[in-house]
Amino acid sequence: MSVRSWREALGAYSSPASLALLLLGFAAGLPAVLVFSTLSVWLREAGVSRETIGFASLIGLAYAFKWVWSPLLDQWRLPLLGRLGRRRSWLALSQLAIATGLLGMAVFNPQTHLAWLIGMAVLVAFASATQDIALDAYRLEIAENNHQAALAACYTTGYRVAMLLASAGALFVAEGLGSVSGNYLHSAWAGTYVLFAALMIPGLLTTLWMREPAVPLQTQQAAARYGLTHQLVSVLVLIILLISVPAMFTQFYRSDVHGVLLSSVTLMDLFVEDRAFLRALLYTILTVLCLSSLGRRGLAPVLTPITDFVHRYRWQALILLGLIATYRMSDTVMGVMANVFYVDLGFSKDEIASVSKLFGLVMTLLGAGVGGLLIVRFGIMPILFIGGLASASTNLLFAVLSGMGPNLHMLVVTISVDNFSGGLATAAFIAYLSSLTNLQFSATQYALLSSIMLLLPRLIGGYSGVMVEKLGYNQFFLVTALIGIPTLILIGLQWGRGRAEPSPGAAAEPPTNS
Repeated sequence: MSVRSWREALGAYSSPASLALLLLGFAAGLPAVLVFSTLSVWLREAGVSRETIGFASLIGLAYAFKWVWSPLLDQWRLPLLGRLGRRRSWLALSQLAIATGLLGMAVFNPQTHLAWLIGMAVLVAFASATQDIALDAYRLEIAENNHQAALAACYTTGYRVAMLLASAGALFVAEGLGSVSGNYLHSAWAGTYVLFAALMIPGLLTTLWMREPAVPLQTQQAAARYGLTHQLVSVLVLIILLISVPAMFTQFYRSDVHGVLLSSVTLMDLFVEDRAFLRALLYTILTVLCLSSLGRRGLAPVLTPITDFVHRYRWQALILLGLIATYRMSDTVMGVMANVFYVDLGFSKDEIASVSKLFGLVMTLLGAGVGGLLIVRFGIMPILFIGGLASASTNLLFAVLSGMGPNLHMLVVTISVDNFSGGLATAAFIAYLSSLTNLQFSATQYALLSSIMLLLPRLIGGYSGVMVEKLGYNQFFLVTALIGIPTLILIGLQWGRGRAEPSPGAAAEPPTNS
């Protein structure tokens, strides 16, 4: 890689693409927080139980499964909006859907219409995940590899500023409008979400203003090979498969099929009386059909990017996927209960907003900046290991805080160290994921990798409320620290292999669009 002057390096931040990524990052950060941590404070203040709040965090699974419909964004241009181009049309549609969903959330009071509120939050989450797919692909396609770091930095800055506004800002607004601890007021939260729906407008205007990246030749060929009908069938088959496989095992477990071997239950009894067994058979048939030759042909638009990844890394892909799936587990599982923990410990919303959000943002950006410098100096893998170790071990500070009560000084220390390590880990992880992506399948592969990153942590995080009820906060934070150990082992294996062979990033280096 050639050495560039400071003037050339800084010039990357003054390009129109960098400004676009800054504003689009802002549009991406708003909904992600409003349906996760900020929503948990709203629900808790409205009297919703911790268990329900924990299960409500499963809304975040939309981000974990976004790879399912990502091939549509790679190869299909929307009608009408499609005049904006392949990437911009999907961005505009998702941003309009996010604003609509946030307005819908404002309408419903969780004390009386919790299901409707959650339904609107699901709409926002799916639209936000779709926006993320298009944004990640746009970032990878809009510039050459040597400008990707600058674009990622601008995107992250906009994203973090939006997170600050959607978390600390939302808490300040809701309290300013009259909803305070012990005096819940739905109209205050409704006004807050209407305000943030309006804040999606800058992102929409940016989408209309920015240029559309050229469509790579390989993608044009894939679009010609897989028509719209084939792609829709592929998504449908994949959704059926994702539902039928776990449902099949669940229904077999609930059925009395074991009684055929261990008691006097007959097969006829199962067919006549055991509804769980019949449902299991139905899901088995659906699974077999999806995995048949016909089903595999239908899955081709989704399987092709996955096959490319497996062919490039072979058996090493298992280690890579395990690393990706567990890297953010410690902080994600802990994060579901973080705001609830602050409220239960006795901190006011002003204290939560000013320390956890405002001061935390500064430390996160500082950590990301330091992480970027360390990556340039020492490479990705050492900083990836340090980030994983720090993200897990800082959960122990929360355990200490839980035994001290609402100690503001300890909260500052805990948030400082935790957010700094989180920023450092994020910088290393984004660089690592980007190095694994083939530009020919930019939307699908990056969506798949980032979805794998979220799937397991979100699933376990859904039970975080139950874990707190069973273990208490002190033991909960200890457990979330310990579950970071497998990640460190996988990083060590990959790091050791990288010393003997070319790095995964080198193997995955895609051609530029120049």
